[in-house]
Formats: sequence, C-alpha cells, structure tokens
Amino acid sequence: MENNGSAFERLVNIMDELRQKCPWDRKQTIHTLRSMTIEETYELADGIIEEDWQNIKEELGDLLLHIVFYARIAKEQSKFTLEEVIETLCNKLIVRHPHIYGNVKVQNEEDVKKNWEAIKISEGKKSVMDGVPVSLPAVVKATRIQEKAKQVGFEWHNKEDVWKKVEEEIDELKEVVTKEDQKRMEEEFGDVLFSMINYARFLHIDAEAALEKVNKKFIKRFTGMEEAALEESKNLADMSLDEMDILWNRIKKQKHTS
Repeated sequence: MENNGSAFERLVNIMDELRQKCPWDRKQTIHTLRSMTIEETYELADGIIEEDWQNIKEELGDLLLHIVFYARIAKEQSKFTLEEVIETLCNKLIVRHPHIYGNVKVQNEEDVKKNWEAIKISEGKKSVMDGVPVSLPAVVKATRIQEKAKQVGFEWHNKEDVWKKVEEEIDELKEVVTKEDQKRMEEEFGDVLFSMINYARFLHIDAEAALEKVNKKFIKRFTGMEEAALEESKNLADMSLDEMDILWNRIKKQKHTS
C-alpha cells in the first residue's frame, strides 16, 4: 500500500511539473483532453478484448494520467482537488455497499445491483435511467438501459421468452420491408437489434465485445483474402463475387485448421 501511495504521489508531482514547464501540457483544457480520453479508453478496450496484459497496463497508466490531469486543471480553476475526487469516490463506495459497511444482507450479485440502483434513487436521481451516459456507443447503451430496467423488475423471465420477442421483431421488420417504408424499416431494424442485445444478456454474452470480435475476425479474413488475390496476381475489385467467395472460404478453412 505504501508503494502504491509513493508511486501515485510521484505521478502527481510529475503532472504538476509538466503543467508548469511543458508548453503542450500548459495549453491543454478539459475540452482538448476529452477526445484523447475517449481514444485512450478505446485503446484500453482493445487491449482487454485481446487480453494483452502489457497493453492493458500501459493504457491504464494513460487513463490514470488523464484523471490526474483533469484534477490538476480543476484545482487551477478552484473547482475541486484530486483529494476531493478520491474522497468523493471512497464515500460513494462505502454508501453504496451497505452489505459490506452496514447491516444490509444480500444473497447474490443481483441483490447488490438492486441496492445500488435504489441508493442512487434515494440520492436524488429521478429515474434509474439517469445513470446511462448520453454519449455511450449504441450497443453498450442498449445493454446498460436493459440492465437498469432489470433492477426494478422490468425483465423477461427466461431466454426462451426473449427469443420469442426476437422472432416477433424480425417478423415485424420483414413486414415493413415488403412495404418499402424506410422510416418504419429503420425503427423495426432498431427493435431487432435491441431485442438481440437483450438476448445476448440472457446468454451472458457481452454484445459489444462479441460484435467487436467479429469485426476483427472479418478484417483479418478480408485482408487475408486480399493477400491471397495478390499472390495470384489479381485484384479483388476485378474478381467476381464467386471468385472472392472461393478465396474467402479458403482463408476461413485455413483459420480453422491452423
């Protein structure tokens, strides 16, 4: 614990020095840092998907730097201090874990989540949806919305019922497709995606992570197909779909046999 404290203090001191002496660091504001923070978060997410622990370590450091940076700027503007950030977090963790720091009894993690949402409502939030960031990516946002609704009992009983809902939404999409109603098609397509994300939850699958893994797999296979075409002195743009399909299946087979 002492080592953690001294390491953190060293980071804070470096940040203070950079803010005073480095032209780039002096120029930054919370607004210029925002996009970089988002980028660092996605880089951390990439490392997590790949289970690249070296990358995870580095990206966690980058995010920690940003946290210290924001706090330093806030201190300069007399908004709050880093100590206040930490104290606020510690107090929140204690209040929202009454089963650890109080007399509340819980049976499982679902009880913990329900207590968490109930406490947030008691703290002044008007809706359980208030905790869903507006700028979240759509798939992650849909998952969080569904998880929030679950905490107040608005939830399907089993995955079979959820799948029936998926099929119902698909049928509704098919119906509007035949009518070529663009606005309705978009709406029904969104319903299909939302219901599929709900089904993923019941299968204990992270829909965002699952989709990103498929994205990476597709890119890897597609670039492999491009390389295979070049080996045959061909260009994908000049090939027929059937020819590309043959290459695709070859790359896919190589992946399964490797």
